[in-house]
Amino acid sequence: MEQKEIIKLLNDNFVRELEAAMIYTRNYFIMKDCDPSRVTEAISVDEMRHMWWLADLITKRGGKPTMEHKELDFGGDDLKSMLERQIKLESDGIEIYIQQIENIPDEEVVGVLKHILDEEKRHRKEFRQRLESMKTD
Repeated sequence: MEQKEIIKLLNDNFVRELEAAMIYTRNYFIMKDCDPSRVTEAISVDEMRHMWWLADLITKRGGKPTMEHKELDFGGDDLKSMLERQIKLESDGIEIYIQQIENIPDEEVVGVLKHILDEEKRHRKEFRQRLESMKTD
């Protein structure tokens, strides 16, 4: 895999993390103040940190981080649909990071992606627990 392709994948990841950070930030403000809103706020900060790490990898390899993103899907305005959307975003990211870790031959990139992957799995678990607790309340 050439450096140019690695930079493109990292930029795709950067944009996904940017979109997640924006979605989670917006959803945090729409949710009433509750445990899921506080978790969503904290995870939005994690996503911004992932962007920082990815931007560092991109620029070290001669690229520039891109901020071009698609129209955002927030998942609706009710807590259940927002949590479901956030779970989907984390699940999609997990699949992509697993595939990239298997295919990218750059040890530094793989190390960072593994760390992000671990956090994305934790995020998904956090969101799932909040969604499940809604069903039992």
